[in-house]
Amino acid sequence: MQYTTLGNSGIRVSRLCLGCMSFGDPASKMHAWTLDPEQSEAIIKRALDLGINFFDTANTYSAGTSEEYLGRAVRRNAARDKVVLASKVYFNEGHLKKEAIAREIEGTLKRLGTDYLDLYIIHRFDYSTPVEETMEALHSLVKAGKVRALGASAMYGYQFYNMQICARDNGFTPFVSMQDHYNPLYREDERELIPICRQMNVALTSYSPLAAGRCSRPDWSADTLRSKTDVVARGKYDKTEEQDKAVAARICELAQKYGASMTQITLAWHFKKGIASPIIGATKEKYLLDAAGAFDVPLTEEDVAYIDELYAPHAIVGAL
Repeated sequence: MQYTTLGNSGIRVSRLCLGCMSFGDPASKMHAWTLDPEQSEAIIKRALDLGINFFDTANTYSAGTSEEYLGRAVRRNAARDKVVLASKVYFNEGHLKKEAIAREIEGTLKRLGTDYLDLYIIHRFDYSTPVEETMEALHSLVKAGKVRALGASAMYGYQFYNMQICARDNGFTPFVSMQDHYNPLYREDERELIPICRQMNVALTSYSPLAAGRCSRPDWSADTLRSKTDVVARGKYDKTEEQDKAVAARICELAQKYGASMTQITLAWHFKKGIASPIIGATKEKYLLDAAGAFDVPLTEEDVAYIDELYAPHAIVGAL
């Protein structure tokens, strides 16, 4: 496993982050494919064995049970100071208002079974709350020792820039990471958000790095419960299936060239693009083993250009 630092935070994280949206009670009605506590723990334990120390969840994943399952597994298999726990706030009553942030962090800490969070991420930009109110509320959590560092996710470049400037001008804690929607089939953040993050030394921790599997298998669709029921992923990718299939085909071609899997080629592409820690989801241990092999793929700049060549502009997905 390789490791890097989240921006200026000093927090060392594995260059693969395990996304925990696949863990939780399916009775929550969020996703039908989520794993129960024992299954979740098996995946988390395997991730720890592989050297993955970075885990990402959210207050609303499976009505909070994702946080519960993650916290339970970590307590049983790792020392708290050896893991980096990230969770998110926004898709809750009050979004990013001061009172909402103060309430939601307490729920997250309780469900995770910890007295502090390593990385607290705003899940979206809140149009209904002044930026100053949000940044001050987040800063107060850092001062209180409840949160070590702050991150953001899925917004327009100008919004992120304005929040960072607000932090700078008011002496608040700035963001050290950006969880953006990014993969070979969706590269719109290359226009503004990613350059801003690089300018500000903000670590990129892309979500959906495999485009919900479309960059990890020869066929566009799969005969799995998730593929059959994941309406969010279909909304993200299937409208541009015809133009994007050609990009995925080149990933498949390079996988054959290097004797690697498509997952490994795609993650190697992320590393070549300077992504600090792409967030991978896994419902089977073999998927983690596959992903870990990406560090051994000698992808070249020419290979990256070959994948990128056929990209066509897309409608914005993720930023509200």
